[in-house]
Amino acid sequence: MIKREYPEEGELVVGTVAKVQNFGAFVSLDEYPGREGFIHIAEIATGWVKRIRNHIKEKQKVVCKVLSVDTEKDHVDLSLKRVNEHQKRDKIQEWKNKKKAQKLIEMVAKPLGKTVDQCYKEFAQSLIQKYGSLYAAFEECAYDVDSLKKEGFDGDWLKEFETVAKGNISIPFVEIKGYLEVKSWLPNGILSIKDALSQAEKSEFEDVEITIRYLGAPHYIISVKAPDYKIAEDEMKKAVSRIEAIMKSNEGELSFHRKQEE
Repeated sequence: MIKREYPEEGELVVGTVAKVQNFGAFVSLDEYPGREGFIHIAEIATGWVKRIRNHIKEKQKVVCKVLSVDTEKDHVDLSLKRVNEHQKRDKIQEWKNKKKAQKLIEMVAKPLGKTVDQCYKEFAQSLIQKYGSLYAAFEECAYDVDSLKKEGFDGDWLKEFETVAKGNISIPFVEIKGYLEVKSWLPNGILSIKDALSQAEKSEFEDVEITIRYLGAPHYIISVKAPDYKIAEDEMKKAVSRIEAIMKSNEGELSFHRKQEE
């Protein structure tokens, strides 16, 4: 596993505040053991900082942007104010995932009788190149146990990798809902409605669940559970379109709303 000694300019880093002084704060860089960075008071927060300790405290976990790196002087300049909340949230999650992936690869290495560095050389580095991060590879494997094989990966490590992924990664799912008003003017219109709703609950994806519940004629609630919001929204549109097509051909009508009407 190749580790850089210093962060790069422009990089976002996770750190722990080691010391706060009137002119700035010293931060231990969690991702670069033994390295420390400095946040000048002008980079603590936007506007005039009257009391620095109102903005930052010892032992606080922070996400900073690297302004400059001087390896000869062993000096790293950081900024706290140039990191927005969205960047902070994403970086903290990335850091947590990286730490978890490190523990997981140790779990894979042990039964194989190999060191973590050997695992990185043999397959982990290739997984990072393919999936962007080691955690993403574990996540993909947990989602579809055969995904790594489909991508051409093989070796005695695969079985252990799959076991660890399945046992330690929970795939997040999202759920969205909408409200339907379905009517048919045919004598046997109720059959058309049942058929339309039944067709709407079908999906081409095994990990997508579409359910429709009766609220009281002619109102229904449709729920879509999927791995992410984009898939959920796409599947919702397809389901509503299926209902609409069937109802149009059976002298019916459909109205769809994301919020329940009064």
